[in-house]
Amino acid sequence: MLAALALLLGLLLLLHTHLTDRGGLGSLVDTFLPWSGLLVPVLLAGAVWRRSASAAVALLLPAVVWLSLFGGLLTDKSHAGGALTLASHNVGADNPDPAATARDLTASGADVLALEEITPEARPRYEKALAKAYPHHAVRGTVGLWSKRPLSDVRAVDTETDVGPLADTKPEAARMADSRALRATVATDRGPLAVYVAHLGSVRVLPGEGFATGTRDRNARALARAVAAERNRRVVLLGDLNGTVDDRAFAGLTSRLRSAQEEAGDGFGFTWPASFPVARIDQILVRGAEPKGSWVLPATGSDHLPVAAGIDW
Repeated sequence: MLAALALLLGLLLLLHTHLTDRGGLGSLVDTFLPWSGLLVPVLLAGAVWRRSASAAVALLLPAVVWLSLFGGLLTDKSHAGGALTLASHNVGADNPDPAATARDLTASGADVLALEEITPEARPRYEKALAKAYPHHAVRGTVGLWSKRPLSDVRAVDTETDVGPLADTKPEAARMADSRALRATVATDRGPLAVYVAHLGSVRVLPGEGFATGTRDRNARALARAVAAERNRRVVLLGDLNGTVDDRAFAGLTSRLRSAQEEAGDGFGFTWPASFPVARIDQILVRGAEPKGSWVLPATGSDHLPVAAGIDW
């Protein structure tokens, strides 16, 4: 039995991309696949207790496959420095103290700061608290970008959050007022940098539907098309994507952008929920830039942890 379980775990790790995504099963497995590694020592303990040589040998398959998938995240690949420091934070609609959160983020020393889930009530408080450190900022709908460097070409990005017959009757200005994504150009000493800020739709576990990811997946495809059409060679995507970079739903993005955490981070960098993080759903993805370091910032009043990265080019 132990040997069979070990082989099944190994096959799951090896063939997880072939799982059906009906009911969101594939996305659910992709999201929490790193945690499957905890089953290896559990099964190994069982094999030792039962003195099962066959189970111990069978465990080589999941152990080797897991290490090939995630072993690179077990080492610290970060380096000091970087021409620009970026930070992103889903500040939480229910954040009890936006001003304190803004002060904590300012203390991070980020040159460019992206905020998601900004409510109309909290927006003035963020703008006031961040004004001194970040003289340039733009807000579109529920996402915003604050920068120490000048911003230009700011526009909302249509991630198809509002779709259907009723949405088709709305003027574009009305749809963009509830935007959950924006694009801006940040002027740096080394040339322009295109920055996207996005908050993709939430995922839910619903009776009869399973792991419901329809809205998020539609948003991800629309955002991927926008990034694909971006003419600037240097691009950064900051935001709460409500999914990990291992999730197949983000193939359109991850085929064009690289994860700062995977390339220059220390560990998995889990960000949600803040009280006991189990997944990294807050991302910093880059193109045409070199991640030098990636880290998770201390908790604020949000249910997400902020993330930061240093980049160079």
